[in-house]
Amino acid sequence: MTMLPVKEIQERSDRHPKPSGIKFQYGTAGFRTLGKTLDSVLFRVGVLAALRSKKLDGQTIGVMVTASHNPEPDNGVKLVDPRGEMLESSWEAHATAFANAPNSVAFVAAVDELVKTANIDLSIPARVVYARDTRPTSPQLAAALKDGLDAIKAEYRDAGVTTTPVLHYLVRTMNTKGTKDSYGEDTEEGYLTKLSDAFKKLLAGKATPPPLLVDCANGVGALMAERFKAYLGGAFNINLVNTDLHTPGALNNSCGADFVKVNQKLPPSITLQPGQRACSLDGDADRLIYYYADELGQFHMLDGDKITTLVASYIVELVKAAGLDEQIKVGVIQTAYANGSSTKYLSGRLPVKCVPTGVKHLHHAAEQYDVGVYFEANGHGTVLFSPAAQELISSHKASTALTQLKNVIDVINQTVGDALSDAFLVETVLAHKSYSGVEWDSLYCDLPNRLVKVVVSDRNAFETEDAERRLVSPPGLQAKVDELVRRYEGGRSFVRPSGTEDVVRVYAEAVTRADADELAFRVAGLVYDEAGGDPSQRPKEFL
Repeated sequence: MTMLPVKEIQERSDRHPKPSGIKFQYGTAGFRTLGKTLDSVLFRVGVLAALRSKKLDGQTIGVMVTASHNPEPDNGVKLVDPRGEMLESSWEAHATAFANAPNSVAFVAAVDELVKTANIDLSIPARVVYARDTRPTSPQLAAALKDGLDAIKAEYRDAGVTTTPVLHYLVRTMNTKGTKDSYGEDTEEGYLTKLSDAFKKLLAGKATPPPLLVDCANGVGALMAERFKAYLGGAFNINLVNTDLHTPGALNNSCGADFVKVNQKLPPSITLQPGQRACSLDGDADRLIYYYADELGQFHMLDGDKITTLVASYIVELVKAAGLDEQIKVGVIQTAYANGSSTKYLSGRLPVKCVPTGVKHLHHAAEQYDVGVYFEANGHGTVLFSPAAQELISSHKASTALTQLKNVIDVINQTVGDALSDAFLVETVLAHKSYSGVEWDSLYCDLPNRLVKVVVSDRNAFETEDAERRLVSPPGLQAKVDELVRRYEGGRSFVRPSGTEDVVRVYAEAVTRADADELAFRVAGLVYDEAGGDPSQRPKEFL
């Protein structure tokens, strides 16, 4: 019987001591905090990833070192399950327990405990693929991860510096290689070829679109976008900005998808001509926000809700044109953050389901449909085609619409939100519909909205229900929020604890910009006071 290499794990673990006074939490996006504090976490995640692989009969598990849209000093790590999806939620507690073991002896005890309780056969080989983004702390954190993998004698592949979506793609392709479910060639080149070939086929015969300006957030997306340029040739032109991977502090700084969405304005480094469209990726290229300038040069944002509407409507049309609308049902998944106007527009056309915030909730709900479309308002999303739907599409009688559907399936990265893949999908629809940004934007008119962060001492005091749209705790607070909402035409507001930091997020929308802002700041003030906020520190904009 294979034994746990206790001595090896303990000796190597001693090189990666846990910092005292820090409690780590594996949340929606994995572990995420200041990069310089994460050395011990990465070592332990290496051991955990190997155990997860053994538990799943030696299937390859992915590990991504990134903090996505967070500021550059932050870093993080998340595990990816065999089909390229997020780590199964029951294992999040194991990750948290491993990370918080106070010393090497306690860590080895936690490992031993998991092996026993999860009934893990240690004789099964462990296989892991890992990658990292461009943050300054990523190389040393990847080295700590590798040390953990070596300690438990796992087989591993270093995918180097690449985007989060590529890592997810690699996990799926490595696990389906040589099977009927093969998802493509298990290399970065395989990814680039699959997506660009499908995109070029979808654009064939259409007028060449004007070049797309792509803001790369000074992150790893710049490397991937640059590589795509060579694969696309003259079929589609992209002009890249914010591609600085070397200046300290540049990553996500006044640029990128999160900057545009939160501030609802252009990055200062970008000027658009009237009629020009552009898009922003985030730091690890898994979020996408579009925008354009109207004929007066005014900025207009096209966020994840707008992308959902564009993409879902197009797929419904293709399915109908292919004669499959009786067999294939398309559904949309949203969270409470979706703009009320988008929900109203979509609900009149196809099923819409609201789920709690977090990719794993959206992804899981999307799997319940033949075709599930999900994009969070922040621009993270994808489209999932069920195995049965893909089988139907591949065997149905040939037609132009069917060929387009097959190419749409190939241009989409179904494993996770992928900013570049999603941009190709958007550009496909715009080309097929002959839409400019103005026509796309006019499908429905967004209600003005505002998102406000409220710093609280304990976010766990806030509990929600109804897909996070209503508070159940603190008692009585929801009734006060309802009372405020009733004062504003088209008013809607909800309060939810953040999954990643000690803040509560307040979202509000109303018919006018002034009302949306006022409602948001009134609810924020209410939350601050109820949570026992220090009156002397109360933000002046809170009403």
